[in-house]
Amino acid sequence: MSLSKIKHIVLVLSGKGGVGKSSVTTQLALSLSLAGHSVGVLDVDLTGPSIPRMFAIEDAKVTQAPGGWLPITVHEADPSDGIGSLRVMSLGFLLPRRGDAVVWRGPKKTAMVRQFLSDVFWDELDYLLIDTPPGTSDEHISLAETLLQRARPEQFAGAVVVTTPQAVATADVRKELNFCSKTGIQVLGVVENMSGFVCPNCSECTNIFMNGGGEVMANDFGVPFLGRVPIDPQFLVLIEAGTRPTYPVGTEVNGRDISTPIATVKSQDDTPDTAPLVQKYRDCSLAPIFHTITADVIIAADIANQK
Repeated sequence: MSLSKIKHIVLVLSGKGGVGKSSVTTQLALSLSLAGHSVGVLDVDLTGPSIPRMFAIEDAKVTQAPGGWLPITVHEADPSDGIGSLRVMSLGFLLPRRGDAVVWRGPKKTAMVRQFLSDVFWDELDYLLIDTPPGTSDEHISLAETLLQRARPEQFAGAVVVTTPQAVATADVRKELNFCSKTGIQVLGVVENMSGFVCPNCSECTNIFMNGGGEVMANDFGVPFLGRVPIDPQFLVLIEAGTRPTYPVGTEVNGRDISTPIATVKSQDDTPDTAPLVQKYRDCSLAPIFHTITADVIIAADIANQK
């Protein structure tokens, strides 16, 4: 079984679309890799598979192996730099063209989710992150049932739930927390995404969508609050163009100065940056935020592993 060599399985859930589950999944994966862990990302958002684009590997082709598939390698482990390996699997790699629509009924989606869980050869992994579609649909029920049946109890760590601060978002995400309660999925914590906007041209971080809604929701349900993550356009530029983020002098995010030294900016102007995504991400304003979030997820997963 493809899950047998995986230490921790973590779902990334939300009851609402557009809150940034794939962005959170991507950054959790990069942060875990930077912490030296071997990581896999399984994208089961079948109608909107965005993980290939998040890792800038849309043109990659999956290799068929006897009885299943080999995941795509984003980068290999680099022990000298403390970086763990990162591999990805998504339906997006199996579509003939990037823009092809997946028009499937529920039973076919359910079968595909189960096939992904049984037929991808991950080998040994410290963490498998599963990026899910929004809502509490057939795919979620199939995913929960299959993991509870096929994964060992100590493997299935639980779920990270993503919301944005607005009441309209938290109202839907509350349903996801109820879903976790009814299906026996432990909630590792809540991430409040899009909580602020990091201006790329000045040093301001502005709360354009308010903040605090995710923390209130987490407190209401008695689950951990993992932290607030602002919108950073430079993270998007890093994903889309591979450009390493730089920030004006005086830029503070969540009370931390993340200004880019002038000497660093000049050296980047002079030399083409061919470093892998995981190394460039270290300079992103969101990296220290996810370093803290990831540390809390690791602790929660280790506690679940011991039960």
